[in-house]
Amino acid sequence: MDRLAHFALVGLLAGTLSACGERSNVPEEQSYGANPTLPAPKNTLIPTVNIAAAKGWPEGAQPKAADGMSVTAFATGLQHPRKVLQLPNGDVLVAESDAPPKEESEGIKGWVMGLAMKRAGSSKPSANRITLLRDADGDGRAEGRFVFAENLNSPFGMALVGNDLYVANTDAIVRFAYQEGATRAEGAPVTVTPLPARPFNHHWTKDLAASPDGSKLYVTVGSNSNVGENGLDAEKDRASVFEVDRTTGQKRLYASGLRNPNGPAFEPQSGALWVVVNERDEIGSDLVPDYMTSVKDGGFYGWPFSYYGQTVDTRVKEQNPELVAKAIKPDYALGAHTASLGLAFNTGDLFPPEFKGGAFIGQHGSWNRKPRSGYKVVFVSFRDGKPEGLPRDILTGFVNDNDEALGRPVGVTFDRAGALLVADDVGSTVWRVAPVKKSAAIQN
Repeated sequence: MDRLAHFALVGLLAGTLSACGERSNVPEEQSYGANPTLPAPKNTLIPTVNIAAAKGWPEGAQPKAADGMSVTAFATGLQHPRKVLQLPNGDVLVAESDAPPKEESEGIKGWVMGLAMKRAGSSKPSANRITLLRDADGDGRAEGRFVFAENLNSPFGMALVGNDLYVANTDAIVRFAYQEGATRAEGAPVTVTPLPARPFNHHWTKDLAASPDGSKLYVTVGSNSNVGENGLDAEKDRASVFEVDRTTGQKRLYASGLRNPNGPAFEPQSGALWVVVNERDEIGSDLVPDYMTSVKDGGFYGWPFSYYGQTVDTRVKEQNPELVAKAIKPDYALGAHTASLGLAFNTGDLFPPEFKGGAFIGQHGSWNRKPRSGYKVVFVSFRDGKPEGLPRDILTGFVNDNDEALGRPVGVTFDRAGALLVADDVGSTVWRVAPVKKSAAIQN
């Protein structure tokens, strides 16, 4: 082991798991909204590593819902649930998935980060399946559980159009035939279009949404590195959103420069496509804010050359001033290193009127920040198709007093009553959040 690897490993395994002295100096509220504070970068020999060790929920424990809301377990005992999708009859699909095996090494840095991800709860072989959950009696708990599809390849995003169910594996979008009420997909999956998965497959999740008219699919593809350190050739078709013709499988680049986009969803008032994006790491606890943004056709959002518009990242070896000049500033910052992965717009009437049209966001939680950020579900109000105000905590308590992660929220969606469903991978649970007075039953 070379000297750099030794220092990195020592830093990772230290009791505090953080770089000495480096911590946030920006007030939390200044890392949110349309104009977040962007301090000068902090460069340290060993990056801050401050992960809540994955533990899981003790019997009887659960996260804390915001005042006026309740939380119950919709389903427990799942294997690393990551994304959820409600079907028209009220059934819920959940992708049980983890990172695929590494085909090519990312070197010493990748090895060290693998140790860090193991501490974060991402280390077991992927279940590689879609499970169907059924709440037939409408009590807000799924008493039925069925293996809907299996032998997939790190599935994540899902979308239903008519009788076609689309699943974004790490290396391809595939299609299953779906019949309402069926508890298992019939037949083998059909490949719609391949997706970039080599070399390295650094950000393996591929998320998915169908256009409102059902003619197109929009798939997100994360970068193959933090800031292009594996070379820009490795970033071909990465850090992007693609538009896919649902019938032919032909795809075209829709937007680029998005380091790790997820949660594609259409804002209900404007009809615009939005995503949440995990920004770059290793330049301090306050940089760079993750964000959500509308996605413009042909837009470029900076990665790897710049962040939050046209702030140049000097670490990138191959600079591109021409592209930086075109970089679009994101719409709304979600806090530095929050690892926002889930996005769902509330179009139902179960929640109070102030929640109508706003965005619920699953924040998986930071590794490169002191103090930690994320590890919760938040809500952001929208007015006239744009976010406003500060985020509001909806579901918290995922980290205990011993700095252990009892759970980590990922994907979010709504059930047929309009209650919020939250996939918790470390907690092996799908949680259901609803206003207290309306949480008891689902209206059939």
